[in-house]
Amino acid sequence: MITTKQAIMERHSVRVYKEDIIEPSVREQLDAEALLCSQESGLTFRIVYDDEKGFDSALAHYGRFRNVRNYILIASKGGRDVDEKSGYYGERLVILAQQLGLNTCWAALTFNKKEVRKRLEKDEKLVIVISLGYGADQGHQHRNKELIKLAQIRDDDPKWYREGVEAALQAPTAVNQQKFRIYRQDDVISIVPDGRGQLVKLDLGIVKYNFEAGAGKENFRWAEPLV
Repeated sequence: MITTKQAIMERHSVRVYKEDIIEPSVREQLDAEALLCSQESGLTFRIVYDDEKGFDSALAHYGRFRNVRNYILIASKGGRDVDEKSGYYGERLVILAQQLGLNTCWAALTFNKKEVRKRLEKDEKLVIVISLGYGADQGHQHRNKELIKLAQIRDDDPKWYREGVEAALQAPTAVNQQKFRIYRQDDVISIVPDGRGQLVKLDLGIVKYNFEAGAGKENFRWAEPLV
């Protein structure tokens, strides 16, 4: 299995999938991680397999999704920092999927809402859905903004910080807008929104996971811990 850092660098959004079924051994690993993410976050991470209806809609086709038969849904029963936690723990699950040879794509709107909501409990509110499967290809690298527009960079930055920033730049964000800024004060890191939008806080969670995986938890402290 490739490392987490490798998976972050190699992972790109994929919307078209093969018909290959996800093997039982891979499902077990994904389901175990989804359970851990649910327990740690207080959210619900549920993986739906072999369901062709979840992405069978005009919006999904408009969004160029094809042959989606598996997906991850993230839901909440309320609480603090729901969007940011959804992004952080969702990305953790996405990167594991990449390590296991699967492909993914975050989908805020382009799925069949009626069918997906059938998978929720009455007191759960859907946050976002992530398509899952063996991609027809491996996707393509998204364009990044200039580094100076996204992160505070100095000549004396330690290696762990630069590796964290590099991983953060690979994070998928809504419409690839990258509305975040990264700051360092010694070993204290802040990642803050740079703009507004419905998915900015969810994107922030994704970026934080990637930075943490790239930099190494042991090397820094968050200015404002997620949990």
